[in-house]
Parts: sequence; C-alpha cells; structure tokens
Amino acid sequence: MPRRRRLIPVDSAMHIMCRGNNKQNVLFRDRDKEHYHSLLDKYRNENRITIFHYCLMNNHVHLIVWLNHQSHLSRFMKQVNLSYFDYCKRNYNYCGHLWQGRFKSNIVDTDSYLLQCGKYIELNPVRVNMVNFPEEYMFSSYNYYANGNHDSILTPNPIFMEFSTTEASRRQQYIDFVVDSKLINTEKLTTHLFIGCKKFVKSMEETYKVKNLKAKRGRPKNK
Repeated sequence: MPRRRRLIPVDSAMHIMCRGNNKQNVLFRDRDKEHYHSLLDKYRNENRITIFHYCLMNNHVHLIVWLNHQSHLSRFMKQVNLSYFDYCKRNYNYCGHLWQGRFKSNIVDTDSYLLQCGKYIELNPVRVNMVNFPEEYMFSSYNYYANGNHDSILTPNPIFMEFSTTEASRRQQYIDFVVDSKLINTEKLTTHLFIGCKKFVKSMEETYKVKNLKAKRGRPKNK
C-alpha cells in the first residue's frame, strides 16, 4: 500500500514524533540529547520552524512546532535526523537503520489542544518512571515554562502567554496546569491526523479531503 501524502498546514501547529528503529534507544547518553538539541537549534531558523515544546526521550523525540508559508518541515527533520545519524556513526560506529521510517505528524488545534499536547510530551519522563517530577528531566521544554530557564530553541506557546500579564503568575499557572491529572487521549497522537475539538477535526477533514483516522499500511483484511 503506498504511503499517504503528508499533510503540511500553513499558519498552524503540528505534533512531530521520531522513533528509533524497532523502538530501540537512539539517544543513548545525556551528551547525545545535548547534541540533538544543538541540531534542532542549528537548522530551525533556516527552515523557518518555530518550536513551542519538545521532549527528547531515549528512544524517541517529540516536538510541537508552528509552521508558516516559508517553513520547510520535511527538510528540517531530514537535516536534523541525518546529521544525528552521522554523529552516531562517528561516535558509536553505528551502522544500519537508526530511525523507524519517516517522522510521524499530527495537525493540532491551536485554540484548545496546543497546550495540552505540550503538557503530554513534557510528562513522558514521569509516565515511564525516569523521574518523579517533570522539572527533574533536563531534556524537555517544561523548565522553560515552569521555571523560566533559558532554552535557545524555544518560542513561547501563545496560549501560555495568555495565562497572565506577569511572568511569575504565568509560571505558577503552568505548573498547576501540568500537575492537573487531566490529559488528552494519548492514542490520538499515533492514530489520528488531526488533534482538536470536533469542530476543528471536521474542518480539517473537509479541507484535506481525508478521514481523521490514519490508514494502516498493508492489505485490508478480508471480510
């Protein structure tokens, strides 16, 4: 079955995920995560990519990005992931496939789900018991929002900026927001093309002439 054409919106947000081949680790040490972060920083400006949130896990990477009419998302991800593959070859004598196919992507409803998606990916290290609290993990965007830590690759999520007129209040409200146990349906991030309210999903389906559920590769089952 031919792979589906990737949907690249304009003036919209996307959730991006890259996974290691066979779900294996690809970011082996802290220095590897630091290098991957530097590659995101290196290539984001020339490709007009704005990054709102990220989380660099051992075997996969999450990004929440904003795209405009000048953005080159596919080129950006190719440059970052190929450069990181070259880094692994030099430092670990790595050979074979590093990444599991193309990066996965979803179009995100900016109004109702943008901050929720950021919260979901920043809580990944807590869910898999790498840390007890999100602020303990140094390779996500959480400390940028919660503690005001400098992070060269990030631009503030516009919904975060609407929390309050003061920085201290915004940080506290963000901490309260992340601590709240309510989360989006995480299955949607892997099975849906569009993440948002029903009105948003219907609008996207009409715009792109596709159903929200991602088609599975391979032959359809006999009925």
